[in-house]
Amino acid sequence: MFDSHPGHYQSLDRKLYNHFEIIWMKKLKKLLIEQALPIFLTFLTFLVLATLLYGLLLILDSLHLGGPIILDFRRREVLFGIIVYLKTAIDFAIFIGNLMHTNPGWKKRVAIELGTAIGNGLGTFLILILWTVFKAIPILMIIMIFIAAVILLRMAQESFEEFLKQRQSFIKLKMPVSLLQDQLNFVNKIFRPILRFFVPNLNLTKSKKLSFVNLVVFSFTIPFVLGLDDFAGYIPLFTLVNVFGFSIGILLGHMLLTIGLFAFPKKTVEVVKHPLVLIVGGLAFIGLGIYGFYESAKILLSLFH
Repeated sequence: MFDSHPGHYQSLDRKLYNHFEIIWMKKLKKLLIEQALPIFLTFLTFLVLATLLYGLLLILDSLHLGGPIILDFRRREVLFGIIVYLKTAIDFAIFIGNLMHTNPGWKKRVAIELGTAIGNGLGTFLILILWTVFKAIPILMIIMIFIAAVILLRMAQESFEEFLKQRQSFIKLKMPVSLLQDQLNFVNKIFRPILRFFVPNLNLTKSKKLSFVNLVVFSFTIPFVLGLDDFAGYIPLFTLVNVFGFSIGILLGHMLLTIGLFAFPKKTVEVVKHPLVLIVGGLAFIGLGIYGFYESAKILLSLFH
């Protein structure tokens, strides 16, 4: 016979409630440690790098090498920096996604975030320093902008190549994009001696299983290995936008991409590789590359007047 005493059911209800409460608390603890903590550290790293950026620009401005650096920004400049970063970060997103898969666990996520954020920040700082110094030496500035323009055309080609790999999307655009990609391929062959020093050749599907410290060090090098061409490609943009706002956008773009890879790795890569993003980004790179050639020619002609 079943025990029909009310106390028996109350005791059973308490046990079930306690059981579900324990499960819920474990899930909450796991969510806080594996998702919330890495995301919080990502945001904290962004704040530290943004503060260092402000300090660096204060120092560069005090050197009086060229025009003054405006330490103010508008939202559209930050947004532009975010868009440019996310557009250039396709290879980074794929590689980091694979690296996270090979090195699971929240501690490894923190190591990857710290390494890549510091590497991305330092790369941006170095480009800002070079741009500021070279502004005072027109010949070096011409060379720097010209190389950056060449790299932007190469990045446009890579963007169209990635689009053409996606066989079942935007079929009607395949032919014009293919023709444009062929023209870019011809131009980039001419500049191959320059490009081979900047464009990485890395297997994006290969990643290593590493310890925490080694993973931080390895992650630090990734923005330089994968993004040397991206860093150089920022240079023509510094003449169009406020460098402080744009650089904040670059740092913020890295933060948002990393958070997306933490929370939704597959979806984040899909968004970055969306056909419209690839086409619009490729066309934007062509436009910026042409502007870079124009800017370098303008500076060169000014030397003879």
